[in-house]
Amino acid sequence: MGKGRLEAFSDGVIAIILTIMVLELKVPLGINAAALRPLLPVFMSYVLSFIFLGIYWNNHHHMLQAAEKVNGGILWANLHLLFWLSLIPFVTSWMGENHLASVPVALYGIDLLMAGIAYYILAHALIACHGEQSKLARAFGKDFKGIISVIIYAIAIPLAFVDARLACALYVLVVFMWLVPDRRIENLKT
Repeated sequence: MGKGRLEAFSDGVIAIILTIMVLELKVPLGINAAALRPLLPVFMSYVLSFIFLGIYWNNHHHMLQAAEKVNGGILWANLHLLFWLSLIPFVTSWMGENHLASVPVALYGIDLLMAGIAYYILAHALIACHGEQSKLARAFGKDFKGIISVIIYAIAIPLAFVDARLACALYVLVVFMWLVPDRRIENLKT
């Protein structure tokens, strides 16, 4: 089975997720800069989530570029990832609207954790389809950044109940880890 439809579908879903997120931003009632101040937590949550989605889209694109084919298991693994990504607008809005309250910040982390796990599952489904000696398997390697990201999310979730701002700082740390696109696949020689 070719990979083109999977790529196009995934790109479309991520584009819709980004659109839903921006539509959640409410216009302030006032006409001066002070009217924007109450929206700052909402906007900062949006920026964080936009970057997370951009990171997923970028790495998903590179991973699928290294793939030559997909199968039914890969399609389901991809849907699993898209499910967790599709919840990002909800958890982003809830976290921002409630000014980084503990439960919304923890739920945001749970969603990020599940998306990270889903991405890992998708990568391993692709590797299983292409073989342990494939270009994709060699590029994915031990995936230290991916594993560290999931560990950070797992730490941040309970931390949200102690200090939600520290939990958010850990989410930002993961963003900085991934801000430079993962070049493992791009740099791999065939």
